[in-house]
Amino acid sequence: MKAIHFGRLPAVAVVAAGALALSACGSDNATVAAASGSAASSAASSLKGTITGAGSTAQSAAMDAWKQGFTQANPGVTVQYNPVGSGAGRRTFFSGAAQFAGSDQAATPAETASSKAQCGADGAWDIPVYISPIAVAFNLPGVTSLNLTAGTIAKIFRGQITKWNDPAIAADNAGTSLPDLKITPVHPSDDSGTTWNFTDYLQQAAPSAWTDAASLTWPASLPGENAKGTSGVVKTVTDTQGAIAYSDDSAVSGSLGKAKIKVGSQFVALSADGAAKAVQLSQPATGRAANDLALNLDRTTTDPTAYPIVLVSYHVICSSYKDQATVDLVKAWEDYVVSQAGQQAGAAAAKSAPLSAALSAKDKTVIDAIKVKS
Repeated sequence: MKAIHFGRLPAVAVVAAGALALSACGSDNATVAAASGSAASSAASSLKGTITGAGSTAQSAAMDAWKQGFTQANPGVTVQYNPVGSGAGRRTFFSGAAQFAGSDQAATPAETASSKAQCGADGAWDIPVYISPIAVAFNLPGVTSLNLTAGTIAKIFRGQITKWNDPAIAADNAGTSLPDLKITPVHPSDDSGTTWNFTDYLQQAAPSAWTDAASLTWPASLPGENAKGTSGVVKTVTDTQGAIAYSDDSAVSGSLGKAKIKVGSQFVALSADGAAKAVQLSQPATGRAANDLALNLDRTTTDPTAYPIVLVSYHVICSSYKDQATVDLVKAWEDYVVSQAGQQAGAAAAKSAPLSAALSAKDKTVIDAIKVKS
């Protein structure tokens, strides 16, 4: 996977302003001139209009960076994004109220089949745009790191392990003083792609302990507290001693501890590089259209360089739109998001892993294929 080079966002935006070319948007759109020095000096892009998206809260930090970089290069364009959660975002998109959805789960086959009325004969496509580790974060006084297996995590969130000094936790954390403190699991109250990815990990990695299928919605029968969105979950954990939750790492505050996850025979710390490696080990999802880049993630890898609780977030886009102006906007926007400049900006803002050059190139091929609905 591509190495991660973090930099200050303003500098990244300047690079983006210099690097973005709107060749995919038709010959009438001016490209942005290269920047020199610390300030961008560019010819104004002729691209104009508003592009609207909705969905994933995990993408929020990266989305803010993408919006800044793209609109700096294209001052005539407004990008609107409503972080309502992956499920609600896809519903908004498939209703025709947005030009793209941010989703931490690829569109379902049923959604793709029903999208033809809005998106034309080839329906909707999924393109990966954001790779991030999901942290198992906890609020435990005096403890900043714990070793946890998939089975132990599953039993904690099922309410089968209820105290922090439980023998199952202690066995993997010799030398750590664990308090006799109640564990409070916290999960999102809304449909969440992070929930889908987390439960997909538990179902694959600890099937005997986690018997539920992967789902956007947390099982109502399980104990614990819920909160609205990623920010609500993190705030609840931060305010509650003994709490534990799963969250996109970009939202986890420095005051919370993060678990190391057992992979093979080792406990692996969360990292963007580890998330990128997990995606590198993944396979294309089966039964999809040629231009649909949904992935099947291997949560049971024994490769200790991979961090398996990973989130791959997509932009769900139409294969065709109603007019050339909309096609131009969507192509230019998505070209920037998957570009090296866009991915570096997102990584700097969200602690995420940039797409590999190979995956970015696949995305670009799909974006190039977007056309006007016939």
